[in-house]
Amino acid sequence: MKNKIPGIVKTDPWLLPVVEDVKHRFQRFKDRLDFITQHFGSLSKFADGYEYFGVNYDKKAKGWYYREWAPGAHQLYLSGDFNDWNPHSHPLQRKEYGIWEIFLPYAQYKDSFIHGSKIKVWVESSNGFQARIPAYIRRVVQDADTLNFSGQLWFGQFDWKDDKFKVSPGQKLFIYECHTGMAQEREGLGTYREFEEKTLPWIKQAGYNAIQMMAIQEHPYYGSFGYHVSNFFAPSSKFGTPEELKSLIKTAHSMGIAVIMDIVHSHTVKNVNEGLNMFDGTDSQYFHPGSRGIHPDWDSLLFDYGKLEVQQFLLSNVKYWLKEFHFDGFRFDGVGSMMYFHHGHATIDSPEKYFRDGVEWDAITYLQLANYLVHKLYPTAITIAEDVTGMPGLTAAVKEGGIAFDYRLGMGLPDFWIKLLKEYKDEDWNIFELWNVMSNRLPGVNTVAYAESHDQALVGDKTIAFWLMDKEMYYHMHKDDRNLVVERGMALHKMIRLFSISLGGTAYLNFMGNEFGHPEWIDFPRAGNNWSYFYARRQWSLVFNPELKFQYLAEFDRQMIELIKQNFVFDHEYGEQLQMDELNKTIAFKRGNLTFVFNFHPFHSIPDYIFPVTEQGNYQLVLSTDSVETGGLGRIDASIVYPARYNHELERFELSIYNTNRTALVFKCLND
Repeated sequence: MKNKIPGIVKTDPWLLPVVEDVKHRFQRFKDRLDFITQHFGSLSKFADGYEYFGVNYDKKAKGWYYREWAPGAHQLYLSGDFNDWNPHSHPLQRKEYGIWEIFLPYAQYKDSFIHGSKIKVWVESSNGFQARIPAYIRRVVQDADTLNFSGQLWFGQFDWKDDKFKVSPGQKLFIYECHTGMAQEREGLGTYREFEEKTLPWIKQAGYNAIQMMAIQEHPYYGSFGYHVSNFFAPSSKFGTPEELKSLIKTAHSMGIAVIMDIVHSHTVKNVNEGLNMFDGTDSQYFHPGSRGIHPDWDSLLFDYGKLEVQQFLLSNVKYWLKEFHFDGFRFDGVGSMMYFHHGHATIDSPEKYFRDGVEWDAITYLQLANYLVHKLYPTAITIAEDVTGMPGLTAAVKEGGIAFDYRLGMGLPDFWIKLLKEYKDEDWNIFELWNVMSNRLPGVNTVAYAESHDQALVGDKTIAFWLMDKEMYYHMHKDDRNLVVERGMALHKMIRLFSISLGGTAYLNFMGNEFGHPEWIDFPRAGNNWSYFYARRQWSLVFNPELKFQYLAEFDRQMIELIKQNFVFDHEYGEQLQMDELNKTIAFKRGNLTFVFNFHPFHSIPDYIFPVTEQGNYQLVLSTDSVETGGLGRIDASIVYPARYNHELERFELSIYNTNRTALVFKCLND
């Protein structure tokens, strides 16, 4: 790439002023990959660190090795049930590069070093003598009485032989974002088993082909939503055993559902007892020392992504979840925060600011390595970046100067909807702004569109349904109850979701329960709510109650997903604008073989409304937000065939429809 123009610059000449910076980005990746390959054989072998560090059985040596990287420590001791928690009887030996090791022969320890028993490692350092949880431990449990966490030996077996699932090349994603702990209706922690048995069938029925699982990695504080990770290789024991998580994934695969893990490599919890903080007695082992290693907004610690051992820890974590649990990819949390020392808070309005101002190059190199590894192991695996900064090349191939994610999250879309609902009257919505926000993405950048995710439902905000209907949802959701607030809310709820999926990207995401307008917010147990689980659950009884209107919203969502899926809408990158009518707040556009008409006006319903279409033929209404079966007023006769007539004066084909207010209509030409 030294003398070549990188691909992302050829695609986007705006980047010409930083062409050398783009080349340097690729060179840093190449230098690090070459170094790893030279010293470890390959990136994949480098990422086998989880089979070297932690507790692993060696068949040749006939015993267990426990290894830990702790360069600043003076001495390490293994302790646990197997030695009656003696803190000194089993010292580790220091090897090269700050690695410590102990071997436990099977013949001697077969009856004590057993599945389910608990362990810790005592670390003697300049910071004192402390019991810690091994960094690469694969299971962590909390004592019900003391609330202390311990590592747990876990030698469980799982039969994957019937799991042949792989993401199909080019598969279009309809993602159901979910959280195991709050997926049940009862007040308490949901389990992997409950999710497998009760929630997966609903997801399948709703038409989604992927789930994005939150809070998988062990986290001491449940209310962190899984984002303050303490033990990166341990699936959270709050929800069950590793085998139960594997069973969930295998069952999802049998249903044709891909399983994406929400992986947190952007930061980690500060906790000393449970996490990595001060593990070897220093603040610079896994993290940047001092203030640079502390995230100012999240009260958490930041990895030193330039350190080889940290790269091995995180890349091994990536491979571990793919290989051991058969995850089909990752949604990388906090990518925008990782890539900049200002964590994405600065105004970035020039190519130079993207590539020179406060850029955390080591983090970008790590993300390139992680994507390279994922796609080397599984070419069709999925990687999604949570990035609001708009980093150029985020989804471009590394060789083109990119970072090689498959998708970016369209984070501006839900923020726009919430701002619109909070600050503007319906009649003041600007249809040109609506169009521009949904279409504002670079060509070739696969984007996950969504109207709302878990972020919009957390305490301090509201779901779209709650913004629209608020307290009226408590009293007027019975099917026989006519209420203007609820009618407006349901109409706009459907329109907002359809507008987002039809224009906003090349994939779609919905948070669990929002498809049927789940009321209220998400609030995990905490002191401020007397440790209640009331708002940390999903009220499935609402959508399963045949007398309530929640069923209408769920049915519309199902029809919407099916229509977009069956007509391959995501194969077409953008919508083609047909008509923008500010007076009647109407937008007409085509995407793929479907023609969409959105009338956002609060009261303008126009008979014989004419708009252009791209081809001759008869058009059939294939989806209406106003249909009775999805809770609408039923003002449109779905059996009508609409012939496209040629306007000789304007030299175009046109349709004439009844354009009812607060309605979205989707037409398909019967010639297709």
